[in-house]
Amino acid sequence: MTGALVDVEMHRALQAGLVVSYSPSMVFFNWGGCDEMDELSGDGHAELLDDGSMEITFAYHNGDEAILKATRDTSSRAC
Repeated sequence: MTGALVDVEMHRALQAGLVVSYSPSMVFFNWGGCDEMDELSGDGHAELLDDGSMEITFAYHNGDEAILKATRDTSSRAC
């Protein structure tokens, strides 16, 4: 997927396009889009950690950064 363009829409608050490259345990991306008519851009990465969790970093070009951490729900109950 190196150089692939992916369109993303999150709850209609952020619309962005992604350019993606990857390694065995990490995905790197540059993004650009709009949030309430303001142009935004940045980069980031998602990493699969040794314990099976995932850490996703979004860095805005104005210096702000958001880090999300996700773990797999191991519940065996039916949906």
